[in-house]
Amino acid sequence: MEEIIEYVKNKKEKIKDYVNNLTNFYKPLKIVIVQINDDPASNAYVKGKIKDLSELNISYQLMKLKNDISEKDLLEVVDRLNKDNSVTGFIVQLPLPPHINEKNIKNSIIPTKDLDGFHPLSKFISATPKGIIEFLKDNNYEFDGKNAVILGRSEIVGKPMAKILLAKNMNVTVLHSFTTFEDRKFYLEHADLIIVAIGKPHFIKKNEYNFKKDAVLFDVGISRVDGKLLGDCEPDLGVSFQSPVPKGVGLLTRLALILNLLEAYNL
Repeated sequence: MEEIIEYVKNKKEKIKDYVNNLTNFYKPLKIVIVQINDDPASNAYVKGKIKDLSELNISYQLMKLKNDISEKDLLEVVDRLNKDNSVTGFIVQLPLPPHINEKNIKNSIIPTKDLDGFHPLSKFISATPKGIIEFLKDNNYEFDGKNAVILGRSEIVGKPMAKILLAKNMNVTVLHSFTTFEDRKFYLEHADLIIVAIGKPHFIKKNEYNFKKDAVLFDVGISRVDGKLLGDCEPDLGVSFQSPVPKGVGLLTRLALILNLLEAYNL
């Protein structure tokens, strides 16, 4: 498979050409990023998003709100963005402060502007699953009848990923914290496609599993340990393709957000 860095670079060049050739000058293309936290991982992710948007000549606004903002006031901000015709789409960066109900905020974003794909009726696929799927499709991956194993059942990655892969005729197994090591070992060693998204540094170790040599693995989780970024998996697990950490799934996620923005523009 193509290296992720090169793949994203090529896709961004095509997107830049598309953005530069937009002929509907009466319709703005703009994204708003709402951030309430000062989480280091979020800061790094937002910085990366802004870098992408700047490179692609896409108009953006970073709206940094105080950490003690009330849920009521945040909902009012979301409502204004929903109604603002100059805003193509927007995201509310996670995590949110503990006094704010995350579900209420996600469900308050109208489906046509919900670029993260969190609303139950959102027009868009969640960015991380979308980024992975687009990468596989562009690399001519054959989904039908293969075994997919997802480690992690989050609303952002695990569950939407399972739904998408089922729709692509894969045999899908979702593992989680209550899965025994013996069962986890069995399913992972029989998997053709593996998605690991649990946020536990090097949880999957090379000396504990014998993966299929032609397996494809995406390491979604990322943790900072002693100043170093680590994935959920140890490197070099002996599969045919393993996404690196960093410069791996994060790049695909950021790319997918831009693809969702362009879809929103064309709605």
